[in-house]
Amino acid sequence: MSFSGALWGLPSWWFVQHSLILLVLFVVVHKLVVLLKQRRDAFRNFEAFTGPPGHWFFGNILQFKQDGTDLDQMVKWGEQHPYAFPLWFGPCVSFLNIHHPDYVKTILTSTEPKDDFAYQFIKTWIGDGLLVSHGQKWFRHRRLLTPGFHYDVLKSHIKLMSESAKTMLDKWQCYSSTGESFEVFKHVSLMTLDIIMKCAFSYDSNCQTESGTNEYIKSVYELTHLINHRFRIFPYHNDVIYYLSPHGFRSRRACKVAHNHTEGVIRKRKEALKKEKESGYVSTKRIVDFLDILLLARDENQQGLSDEDIRAEVDTFMFEGHDTTASGLSFIFHTLACHPEHQKLCREEINQILSGKDVMEWEDLSKMPYTTMCIKESLRLFPPVPGMARKLSKPITFFDGRTLPQGSLVGTSVYALHRNGTVWENPNVFDPLRFLPENTSARSPHAFVPFSAGPRNCIGQNFAMNELKVVVALTLRRYELIEDPTQKPKIMPRLVLRSLNGIHIKIKPLDA
Repeated sequence: MSFSGALWGLPSWWFVQHSLILLVLFVVVHKLVVLLKQRRDAFRNFEAFTGPPGHWFFGNILQFKQDGTDLDQMVKWGEQHPYAFPLWFGPCVSFLNIHHPDYVKTILTSTEPKDDFAYQFIKTWIGDGLLVSHGQKWFRHRRLLTPGFHYDVLKSHIKLMSESAKTMLDKWQCYSSTGESFEVFKHVSLMTLDIIMKCAFSYDSNCQTESGTNEYIKSVYELTHLINHRFRIFPYHNDVIYYLSPHGFRSRRACKVAHNHTEGVIRKRKEALKKEKESGYVSTKRIVDFLDILLLARDENQQGLSDEDIRAEVDTFMFEGHDTTASGLSFIFHTLACHPEHQKLCREEINQILSGKDVMEWEDLSKMPYTTMCIKESLRLFPPVPGMARKLSKPITFFDGRTLPQGSLVGTSVYALHRNGTVWENPNVFDPLRFLPENTSARSPHAFVPFSAGPRNCIGQNFAMNELKVVVALTLRRYELIEDPTQKPKIMPRLVLRSLNGIHIKIKPLDA
């Protein structure tokens, strides 16, 4: 009996074992078929476009050296392939990269959603907020949040921006007395975080004066690096593989720090609003800010935002409201330090506007045309967001007759667009006069898109431009910015534009 029982048990185990093997083989074959179909469709989608040759498996990834030359490589490819060219990231994922205003216009004037490949990697951090949401959800949130950037709200921010800028400039006193070179991005990043916390969330974080490294900013830097790294490593495109990897662990740890920061801000505001409601007293000491609008917004059906939606929007604006602006400001300081003749003209304009004042006022912002042109020219050369991507929900046809089918991935290389030699004369030269009204009117409005364009443009672009003007004006009034020729920035695209070796300048105090 025992022998026959053994014989009976053997086929049963054999059946289970081989069933599992067949199941695994089926999953692998199915995944392989899906990837091969995806690769075939990508080749078919972009058959009308030529591009740089790549490796059969790695695509064009190995041609990006991560040494500060990658964006210039995009410009060179753009010179060889007018209007657009496909790039491969792994064996199956391909984007059509566009870098000409006529092509950019076709994409940015549409409401096509952000792509579901690259942007999905950021969702674990900032959720499904305005940056990545689409369809009716995006439209509803955009409409509910627009009042947060009303004229009256923006006007109230100028004093707060001036105060945060003064805190940073006071800290710079030690560098002005020694004349030593210093890395400016870390200072600017703390200041822009201070500003967004005060203006959008009425939250005084003291992040500029607290000792030690700010954990939130550290987590943002880590996450932007990890997201870029995941995009480049083909196996990491798989959620399971990435979750089990050391980089996946680092990503979850950094996300936890970022989420704890934003959740703390939301929790304190909810408690304050609850106390106001219970007491029947509504504070009039501050204007309604972005977080109030998030918490109190109601649509025509009297439906507000869910807790998940609120956190996603706070995470989105906490990141975009400080990191992109920090990138823009840091490179503005760098370009002005490298071009003292333009810096001098800006300073003369600013001194005339301020005339003894140590804070900016709302009315001052419209009185600085030359400084504004210098800011825009720096944003052209060093766009804080160097690229963006969409996934087509329907076929499109470009102005030259070439078409793309539904499902195609399209990336807009803002950096290559801003340095396109067929659009900009001497594109690598810093020339603020490009933004004189007569020069701007003769150029496509889609040749300069540091804040994107069309219906999905940056909802906070007026806030950002006001901040850039305030901080630049107060900085130039107090210090002369001097180039450090031994420390040239090695620029790299992360989610925002960064420098591998930091952004270094020297400063010299000006006579009061």
